[in-house]
Formats: sequence, structure tokens, C-alpha cells
Amino acid sequence: MKDIISVKGLTKQYGNVTTVKGISFTVKEGEVFGILGPNGAGKTTTLEMIEALRPIDAGSVMLDGIDVARHPQKIRHIIGIQLQSSAFYDKVTLKEQLIMFASFYGKRVDPIELLAQVELADKAGSYPEKLSGGQKQRFSIASALVNEPRVLFLDEPTTGLDPQARRHLWDLIRAIKKRGITVVLTTHYMEEAQLLCDRLAIMDSGTIIAMDSPKNLIKQLLGRGFKKPEVIEQADLEDVYIDLTGKALREG
Repeated sequence: MKDIISVKGLTKQYGNVTTVKGISFTVKEGEVFGILGPNGAGKTTTLEMIEALRPIDAGSVMLDGIDVARHPQKIRHIIGIQLQSSAFYDKVTLKEQLIMFASFYGKRVDPIELLAQVELADKAGSYPEKLSGGQKQRFSIASALVNEPRVLFLDEPTTGLDPQARRHLWDLIRAIKKRGITVVLTTHYMEEAQLLCDRLAIMDSGTIIAMDSPKNLIKQLLGRGFKKPEVIEQADLEDVYIDLTGKALREG
């Protein structure tokens, strides 16, 4: 797989504070790439510079062969960004909003088909204010797909969702990957990163302190002599919850 994103020496400063400190990494076409780190590590700032939403102070980002700093408008036509719910119009239906968002890119979409991809076809005539948290997250992804992006950016997409909604969103991300779309996501859920990401970068204090596949990072930790009490469980509490309540989404 070729590199679709190449980041070299990426830096962001605010006054005397450097929040992103000359980081470099690549993202391969068609993979799910995760960025992990504690609050304040520089994850969101890094994404915003790659997305051409925040100026780059030093270094460079190439996205699908395009220099992000020099051609930000071109970048916006080949990426999709998960919108926050505050970006939606309360009194415009989901179907109408997708048509409107597509028009911003000069494209025409089948809104029902797009909503079906995120299990919201039956909500086409509904308003965003009537959606549950999980439905809003899935609609935000549908809105990010209207321009048929090469790369989809998701910033903590499952925060605040219940177990069923979270697992359905994982399935959606896997389906998007199967379509050949590269996914870059941030998350605070380690299980999510381990299950979804082909590779990930761990950031702390504006630097990348580790980068590899989840499997290799675990192997490296064990190779350094890490051990914890061995408790082999065939299931955990979330499995119990899902088994008892079912996998179906319950959205009011």
C-alpha cells in the first residue's frame, strides 16, 4: 500500500508553548490509523493541521500528493471530517441536510442510500434534535461521506455512546475501510484502538512516543519484561450486558 498521508516535522506553537513538536509519520492508503494520547497531547491539533483547518507553523503535510499548506482548498475536496452535532441545522431534515452538504462540493448524492449505510434510512425525514447520541454520531459520519472522500477523519467518534451504539459504530468504520477509504481516528478507548486500528501513534506532550501495530506494541511491552497477574476470562461485563440486552440498537 502506498502512503496517502506523509507528515514531516509538523510543528504548532502558541506563543512560547509548542503543542506539536516536529512530529513525523505516514498513513497508508486504505488503513485505519489511530492517534492515541492523554488530553493535551496534541492529537486534535495534529488532525486539524492535516485537515487544513489550522495553519502549519513548521514542517509539511502531503495528502494524496497534495501539499496541505499550499493547496488547502484541494484538500477539503478529498477528505471527510466528522462534524460535531452543533454543526447541524435543527429544523432541516437529515435528507435535506445531506443534499445541502453535497451541494457545497458540487456533488449530487442519494441521501437515502447514504443514510442506509449508517442505519438511518428510517430517519430521513427527522430533525437532528430528535436523534439519540448514537444516531447523531452516525449521521455525522454520513455527512462526512457526501463528497466521497479519500480520507475520513474521526475525532473520538464513540465518546459517550452505550455499548450497543459503540459496537455498531465499529462495524460502520470497518465497512468504510472495506470501501477503500482511509480512516484516521483519535480515541481514548484502548479496546477500540486495538480492535479497529491497523497501526497507531501514541502521542504525549506534543511528540510521538511510539508507533506500530497494536499487536507489535504489545509484543514490545512484553519484550521489556512487563507482566501482570494472569486472569483468563472468557467474557467481561460488557459481554454480559450485550448478551442480556441484545445487540440491536435502542434509540428513542
